[in-house]
Amino acid sequence: MMMRHATPARLLTACLLLGTAFSAPSFAETTKPATQASASEKAGPQVTAFTLDNGMKVVIIPDRRAPVVTHMVWYKAGAADEPPGVSGIAHYLEHLMFKGTKTVESGEFSAKVAEIGGQENAFTSQDYTAYFQRVTPEVLPEMMRLEADRMENLVLEQAKILAERDVVIEERNARTENNPGSLLREAMAATLYKNHPYGIPVIGWAHEVDALTKDDAIAFYDKFYTPNNAILVVAGDVEPDAVKALAEETYGKVKRRAEPGVRKRPTEPEPRAARRVDMADHRVRTPSFQRLYLTPSYNTDENGEAEALEVLSEILGSSTGRIYRSLVIDQKVAVSAGAWYQGGSLDSTEFGFFASPAQGKTLAEVEAATNAEIEKLVKDGVTSEEVTRASSRLVRSAVFSQDSQSSLGRIYGGSLSLGATIEDIEQWPERISAVTPEAVNKAARTYLKMRRSVTGTLVPGPNLDTQKEG
Repeated sequence: MMMRHATPARLLTACLLLGTAFSAPSFAETTKPATQASASEKAGPQVTAFTLDNGMKVVIIPDRRAPVVTHMVWYKAGAADEPPGVSGIAHYLEHLMFKGTKTVESGEFSAKVAEIGGQENAFTSQDYTAYFQRVTPEVLPEMMRLEADRMENLVLEQAKILAERDVVIEERNARTENNPGSLLREAMAATLYKNHPYGIPVIGWAHEVDALTKDDAIAFYDKFYTPNNAILVVAGDVEPDAVKALAEETYGKVKRRAEPGVRKRPTEPEPRAARRVDMADHRVRTPSFQRLYLTPSYNTDENGEAEALEVLSEILGSSTGRIYRSLVIDQKVAVSAGAWYQGGSLDSTEFGFFASPAQGKTLAEVEAATNAEIEKLVKDGVTSEEVTRASSRLVRSAVFSQDSQSSLGRIYGGSLSLGATIEDIEQWPERISAVTPEAVNKAARTYLKMRRSVTGTLVPGPNLDTQKEG
């Protein structure tokens, strides 16, 4: 399972984890001051955290509302950590981790989870790779033993390597090559990031995936799949002391075999010119417009800009936000429209807009209407009332996300993998509530500049592969 985008913090606090979400659920609004969060909003899970002797971080989040536990292992290594020329190796290795160890046959781990009625999966992003199981508490020791085992004893057989590479190639064909929208997003990312590896797709470029080898996988595994580069998150019906003892008995015995070091990547130069990606595809039925702006993330901002951009994305992109209200309801130039911010990245990230024209309207009209709204925002700014309502919705969304055990695990695992602390996660609602109109307006005027952007359009068009030359 591969992930490119992160979910806005309005759904999973500052973690920004699963897939791009363009609008928030609609919650009851409040008129209380944005700087004062209620006691229930400040309350959160009682988290226990410690580090094993081998350097592996452990986070335990008790949640006893149901006899279920979510067990997750996060590696601080994703597609953006790949060496040049082997794009897709992080995602490929994720697949290969299910192919067995010295003591566990290929497929046996998954079979054990299925036998007890549990759930399991894994996912790769640009910044991390995670493996998880959702099971009943009594089988947690077995899950920890199996996951610790494949952290150090993975066995890669050539025949299985080649077969799984074919699976990844087919996954790319299904998700990207056969999806014009995915092709556009891939091209826009490659255009936005001129120097940073975020411009390379998580699943990898097709020609490089086709050439991935067993040695490539082993090299990535040996460098990054070491306990001192991993985070264990256990959320659910557990006792912290018991989980700590289990962690020491299983993961604690895994030896450090590498020192990945500081994650230092190429940085993006300051954008100098607006760029465009215009695509036509015979499979397209509904034209679409997108715009990406290069912005700081929660990990790279300096003065709370990420929180301001988060509130701005809510003001613009929610189901009652400015973009939808203007383009869809008032002007009726679009059938869908919105904005989003992907703050959960280790490095620079993006703020985006999207829209599709209504019947009888053109992409040019949609783009002009979007530009007009952005220009109005930059010129006139946002109001105090808009900021209060947006921050209140975001905080309540973060509170409601705690109702999901798996969401709790992903919030903490994803955020910690990106360099956040537990305090950062717990204080996020207060930081959002403290955002001012002045901060939002400054962020908009600083980052929503055309020279920082890539505009993309996708329209129906001829299949160029079948056109005759001459």
